[in-house]
Amino acid sequence: MKDFKGKYCVIRGDRSGVFAGILEEQEGREVILSECRRLWYWNGACSISEIAKSGVIYPEDCKFTVIIDKIKIIDVIEIIPCTKEAEKCIREVKEWKKN
Repeated sequence: MKDFKGKYCVIRGDRSGVFAGILEEQEGREVILSECRRLWYWNGACSISEIAKSGVIYPEDCKFTVIIDKIKIIDVIEIIPCTKEAEKCIREVKEWKKN
């Protein structure tokens, strides 16, 4: 996984959910992501593998949270590095928030 360090990745936690961000550090199942957002709901991709490869077809229907500076996730079970195309797509999805 060290070769993923510094790359924009989609991360799946066992219970915490799905996130996208830059992988800063990893120790076992714990990771620190920067420029991170939770991928709460998506439309236009069948799996997180497809999101990491191609992004989503219907970004207007997705619920991706606000971007936060850093987060530590302690239950990681999957790390998938994103293509540049997918990263651009994920970053361009409008922030889903109450206000």
